[in-house]
This record gives sequence, structure tokens and C-alpha cells, in this order.
Amino acid sequence: MSTSIIVIGAKGRMGTTIAGMVKADPELDLSGVIERKGCDEGLEIYGCLCGTELEAMLPECPGAVVIDFTAPAVSVANAKKCVAAGNPIVIGTTGLSEAEKAELEESAKTGLVFWAPNMSIGVNVLLKVLPQLVRALGEGYDLEMVELHHNQKKDAPSGTALKLAECLAEARDWDLKEVGAYCREGIIGARPKKEIGVQTIRGGDVVGVHTMYFMGPGERIEVTHQAHSRENFAAGSLRAAKWLVGQQSGRLYTMTDTF
Repeated sequence: MSTSIIVIGAKGRMGTTIAGMVKADPELDLSGVIERKGCDEGLEIYGCLCGTELEAMLPECPGAVVIDFTAPAVSVANAKKCVAAGNPIVIGTTGLSEAEKAELEESAKTGLVFWAPNMSIGVNVLLKVLPQLVRALGEGYDLEMVELHHNQKKDAPSGTALKLAECLAEARDWDLKEVGAYCREGIIGARPKKEIGVQTIRGGDVVGVHTMYFMGPGERIEVTHQAHSRENFAAGSLRAAKWLVGQQSGRLYTMTDTF
């Protein structure tokens, strides 16, 4: 049986990619597409339900998985709407505050809610293996990161960079809020040992590059993940949607849960 999908932001860069991949996947059915009022012209090309209000579409698509790559406040609100209607939701939005993450966790107590700041399989494999590398190298190695994205990205550092940095910090039993360094300027003195630097670069149409540096005495290890296209993230969201329909509510799911 195919999994029904509703795509929010179907005319945006991610939404267009996701909707096209749903149409091409025999295991999926594109049940509905949503766009903002004034931007919804032409949605009929998808050959499914079209609309501007998620609440109005959900009753017509019972059980359909909603996929949302919009904005933090919008995604949090959409999660509440989906839980109330009994629809699962997969969220790939970045830039959520701690309060907004807490709201998603609250929604997930009574509904199927999935959130990952990066849907890439490769990035989520890194989240599993990086702690082992950090612990094996020991505290004699300084940890740094550089992330590159296109010039239209609104949040900095990227949600992926923050997630990777949290992973590195946790491997050393550190709190990223205390050790994260996102800007260096002027006479700052010697680098503290208990610090993780995360630097941001923006320009052109770079989909996403994250490089982690492990710098110790006499050597340096570099681990880089490069996203070549948005199809990488879209494929991860569809994998998440197929997986989520078989789960139970009670907690906020993320990409590493699908492995």
C-alpha cells in the first residue's frame, strides 16, 4: 500500500523537488500540495488536491504524511495542526529556537512528529560515528568546523552545523552553549582548549558543505560532507515519511532513528 503525502511549500525549492520525487515513487501518492495565498497559482499541475490552508486539507487526506520545509514558527504551528487531525508530519526546517524545539517535543507526546535539521543519510551517519572519533583522539585535539551555504540561507550557523557541533560537544561531555565560538575578531588571545569553533560562509548557490577539523600535535584530520543537490535532502524526507507511519507517538523522532 502506498504512503500518502502532503507537501507544504510546493512551489519553493525544496517543495518542488519533494513533490516531483513523490510523483516518481511508486510507493508514494501525492495527495495534496499547499502554498501561501497569492503564490498558489499553477498548483493544479500536480494533479492532486491544492490549497492554501493546511487545516482545510487534512480532513480530506486522513493519515497522509505532511512534509514541511518552511520556517520555524510555521512548522511548529503545522505540527500542532497535524497532531490534532491525526496526521503524521516530517519537518526539515532549520533555525528552530530551544523553545520551538520544546513545542515540537510536546506535540510529539500525542502525535507522530519527526524533525531533523538535515535529512541527508550521510550527515546522520556522521552523527553516529563522530563521537567515536572524538573519544579516540582525546582532548589533545582541537575541534573546529566551517560551513558553507548559498546566499539565500537565512539562519547561521546552519542547523546541520549546530547539530554536528552538539554531537562533538556531547562526546566530550561539554555543553555547546558554553563552548561554542561563532565569531572571532581582534586580539582574542590563545585559543581555549575547551572550545568548539563554528564559522559560517555564505555565497553563490552552494547547497551545503560542512567540514570538521580535528587538530592535534603534528597532524590534522578533516571530515567533510558535501551535499550535491537538494534531492539528497528530499530523499531523506521521503525515507522518513515511509518509516514514520509505522511508529508510535510519545517522543520526537529524528533521522538517526530510521537506521
